[in-house]
Amino acid sequence: MFSPELLRALPKTDLHVHLDGSLRLETLLDLARSRGVALPSDTPEGLNDLLFKPSYGSLEEYLAGFACTTAVLQDPEALERAAWELARDNIDEGVRYVEVRLAPQLHVNVRQDVDDVLRAVHRGLERAAREQNATPGVAAGREPRFQFGIIVCALRMFTPQFSWYYEHLTRVLPDLERKRCSGIASLQLAQAAVRVRDRYGLPVVGFDLAGHEHGYPAIDHVEAYRYAHEHFLKRTVHAGEAYGPESIFQAITALHADRLGHGYHLFDADLITSASVEDPDRYVAELAQYIADRRITLEVCITSNLQTNPSIGSVAGHRIRRMLDARLSVTLCTDNRLISHTTVCREYERAIEGLGLTPNQVRDLLIYGFKRSFYPGGYKEKRTYVRQVIDHLDGILAEAGMVVR
Repeated sequence: MFSPELLRALPKTDLHVHLDGSLRLETLLDLARSRGVALPSDTPEGLNDLLFKPSYGSLEEYLAGFACTTAVLQDPEALERAAWELARDNIDEGVRYVEVRLAPQLHVNVRQDVDDVLRAVHRGLERAAREQNATPGVAAGREPRFQFGIIVCALRMFTPQFSWYYEHLTRVLPDLERKRCSGIASLQLAQAAVRVRDRYGLPVVGFDLAGHEHGYPAIDHVEAYRYAHEHFLKRTVHAGEAYGPESIFQAITALHADRLGHGYHLFDADLITSASVEDPDRYVAELAQYIADRRITLEVCITSNLQTNPSIGSVAGHRIRRMLDARLSVTLCTDNRLISHTTVCREYERAIEGLGLTPNQVRDLLIYGFKRSFYPGGYKEKRTYVRQVIDHLDGILAEAGMVVR
């Protein structure tokens, strides 16, 4: 029913995609050669065998590949190129709105600060947007414009092996504990994100918390999220990807999350560890109801979940089925196009084939992505844009003979 051509034509979003996890493989090799960065292999086949594998034993193993990708993104030219290519790859498969996220502190060095990093990424995304929006269909108003936002990611763990920025912090504050280092680094990032947004007018639309979830609680970053909240910077949190419902509860109550990255373990009452939870099943039911009531959208990344949690088995065994049955606000995302060898179209193909989604369900997933985006314009502008997208979407579905409500 949904042919590859139809899926490509439908207007789509990607609200959860990491820049450093979505390089073109050829670009990674090219940047490594030109910048003298040693990789485990100098061929695409070798890197796929050693780093970018079909499945992993854990989230920690999955994240290991980022050490190589971040190593080649340490100058403005590399960041701008990666951002432009990522935007072009999205445009070429019919994505009309994307929120690119990255951890700027992993790219800070003696030659560039957070401002430089974000401005370079913006230049690449903006160039791709100008190119796409000058095409005849968009310029004439027959197709939605390509729009984008930037999400900055703080890291749950901020340790020496991750960044020059850690060394900078410990030089300035020599008695800093590792746990406090992460919290201070995330607060400084929230302050920098707001500053860059306001000083340069960049579409820095959101704040995120990523990295190893188990053992690195979100509560350590409450000051950063309070700052983002007080300065009207929207918030998402990686939660429920590798830990249980309590991580999700913390994200939406302590960190004021507007969206949740993954949320896979939302319904897993058996993962609750707190002795204060007397009825785990009731806790999970009430948590899901709370998320549904407030339309807190789940950024679901099917392929990467299957890679980091092999026990899922197949798309049919993914928790997205329960999310949809509970009428939660869900949209499909790629997470990492390189590391997961995926695209937005591929995520929809897998969901449609594995879950037997109806046209109405596919339409809902697509629309939620636009409605729950951290769109950089004002409310009226966003409403106009989303209305144009919905009309365009419904027109394509009608031409394909699909009757939707």
